[in-house]
Amino acid sequence: MSRTHVRRRLLAISMLALASGLAWVVPAGGVAASPTRPAQQRYVVRPGDTLWSIARGIQDGDPRALVDAIQAANGADPGALAPGQVLLIPAVG
Repeated sequence: MSRTHVRRRLLAISMLALASGLAWVVPAGGVAASPTRPAQQRYVVRPGDTLWSIARGIQDGDPRALVDAIQAANGADPGALAPGQVLLIPAVG
């Protein structure tokens, strides 16, 4: 086996390993996943708001997970929301 053939084989194996490694790091969209925590939104409570209505306005579908996350992130009592109160809305995935 010639040196050139060995080098080409080694290069091909290295490129294959690199490509398969990048498949784990870069999602299908082509942008590398961020290791940082997603930013939280802030929401100012309006008269008549409930955790349920806030979650329904932010996310489509079943809001239960977001309601629980808002309550946990803020230590909010669902029955004691006050207009003007600022709530952190965590990203729920």
